[in-house]
Amino acid sequence: MSRLRLAILDLYNGIPNQGMRCIREIVEQFADRLDYDVFDVRAEGKLPDLSYDVFISSGGPGDPLDGEGEGGWQENWNEWLEGVHQHNLANEKKKFVFFICHSFQMAVHHFKLAQVVARRGISFGTFPIRPTKAGKQDILFADLEDPFWAADFRRFQAIQPDENRLQEIGAEILALEKIRPHVKLERAIMAMRWSDEMVGVQFHPEADAEGMLAHFSRPDIKLEVIAEHGRDKWMQMMEDLSDPERIRKTHDAILPGFITRAILSLTVSEPAEKA
Repeated sequence: MSRLRLAILDLYNGIPNQGMRCIREIVEQFADRLDYDVFDVRAEGKLPDLSYDVFISSGGPGDPLDGEGEGGWQENWNEWLEGVHQHNLANEKKKFVFFICHSFQMAVHHFKLAQVVARRGISFGTFPIRPTKAGKQDILFADLEDPFWAADFRRFQAIQPDENRLQEIGAEILALEKIRPHVKLERAIMAMRWSDEMVGVQFHPEADAEGMLAHFSRPDIKLEVIAEHGRDKWMQMMEDLSDPERIRKTHDAILPGFITRAILSLTVSEPAEKA
């Protein structure tokens, strides 16, 4: 049986982060079935070609719409995405794609499925997320609780979905931001499925409690978080991360589940369930 090839698209612009460590660790759990390469999309301008079978596009800093129409890495990333999309429309053997946070926002904007705007305040920590009816039936979310918990670090958000456009391309919203009855703001779209092969989330399913706890316990990182978000936010996040079960199910279910379903679909002849 031939080995599959997976490409990780790194959108962190060379900034040290926990996201890439977590993605690599999850992908390496499948080392017996696939090989992977990392492409530094922003700092080095590198992108994978269509010889890869599976793609994971990471989170990253900054405005997901910054630089739109100015060429550069954003335009190249959009061309890559459109190339994958057109390949899947024209070929029986599909490419599988998973979008995380920044990449999710860029993909939502690329397909004109919703508005991507700045949040009134940053989302920083671990939070409950509510699956929609479609999400509860989706194979990646079906075993998660309602609500489930996830790490969420966002200055931007996807809101105001275009229902006609969603129906036009067959996309479904799988999860929404937590219910905040005291806040008169629209709940952000937290997960979406474009097709059986293409899915993404606006949070960080790769995050592991133990690694994040160690990271945010570092004196230099602690001082950075307190300076930007306040001591109360740091203390609340440390309390949340001290319960490893809070985000473990999300970590274990979503991204590993996506890779598993991609492998099954690409290595057997029978049609795969939703990945």
